[in-house]
Amino acid sequence: MIKVTVLGRASAKPTAKSHPSAQVVNVNEQYYLVDAGEGTQQQMFRMGINPLKLRAVFISHLHGDHVFGLFPMLSTMGLCGRQMPLKVYAPRPFGEILEYHLRYFDSQLPYEVAWVEVDTTSHQIIFENKTLEVWSVPLRHRVPCSGYHFKEKRPELNVDKFKITKYNLTIAQIVAAKRGEDITLEDGTVVANSELTYLPFEPRSYAYLSDTSRSAVAAERVKGVTLLYHEATYTREFQHDAKERGHSTAADAAQMAVVAGAERLLLGHFSSRYKSPEVLLEEAKEIFENSALAEEGETYTV
Repeated sequence: MIKVTVLGRASAKPTAKSHPSAQVVNVNEQYYLVDAGEGTQQQMFRMGINPLKLRAVFISHLHGDHVFGLFPMLSTMGLCGRQMPLKVYAPRPFGEILEYHLRYFDSQLPYEVAWVEVDTTSHQIIFENKTLEVWSVPLRHRVPCSGYHFKEKRPELNVDKFKITKYNLTIAQIVAAKRGEDITLEDGTVVANSELTYLPFEPRSYAYLSDTSRSAVAAERVKGVTLLYHEATYTREFQHDAKERGHSTAADAAQMAVVAGAERLLLGHFSSRYKSPEVLLEEAKEIFENSALAEEGETYTV
C-alpha cells in the first residue's frame, strides 16, 4: 500500500498558510521524503511522522523551495541519535552543497549521509527493494529537474486454498504454481495456473512531477499511474509565464493526467497570487474530472 502525506503545497514565495513543496511517501511502512522545502521537519512533527523513520530522500531540483528544509532536518536527526545511513537522491551539484553543510554545520553526525546523483536526462530505476521501484522522470524546468515514480512490484501469486484441497497439491506443486506454472496432476490432467492462483492485490503507483512545463514525454513515462501529483502553479491566463518559467497551468496538469491515463490527479505548487486555489481546481476539472487539490496535513491512499 502507498500513502502520500502532503507537508507543503506552495510554490517559491512563502505564505502565512502554506508551506513549500515536501511530501512523505509511505510504502508498506517504509518512509521516503520527496522534496524538502523550508519547514519540512516542523511539518513532519505536526503530523506525527518521525524523521528517524526515513529510508531515503528524493530531491527534484535545487531551488530553495524544494531543498532548504533538508539541512536542519539532517542536524535534528543527529541530535535524536540516528544511526542508520541516509541516502539523498538529487541532481548535480547537490553533492557540493551537502559537502559544505557537513563540513561547517554537521561535521560529527552519528550517521552517514550519502549523495546519489540523479541523471535528470535519463528515465531509469534509481532505487529498488523487494516491493518497490523508484524511477527518475526527466522534467522540463529552468534547471535540471527530475520527477519520481514510485511503483509497487508485482506481488507473488497466492494459491487458492480450496484448489489445494480439491487437487491434492503437493508442496512442490504449490511452489511451482506460485512461480506461475501450470500443474500436471498424477492422472495427466493439466490445471491452468489461472485456475489455481490469484494476485493478492494489483500493484499501484504514485508519480511526483514538479517542477515542470507540460511534457508529453514525461506523461508517457508514468503511463497508467494510479495517483499523479502535478504542479499547477498558474491558471491558463498565465500560460506565457508558465512556459517562460518552466511551470504548468492547472489545465496543463489535467492534460498530463489524460495523456498518462492516470486514475487520479492531485494538484499542488500553487502561486501565492491565488488567495484560494479553487480556481485552479475548477480549471483542471474541465479537462480531468477526477482532480483534487493537495491539502497540507492530508494523507492520500493510492
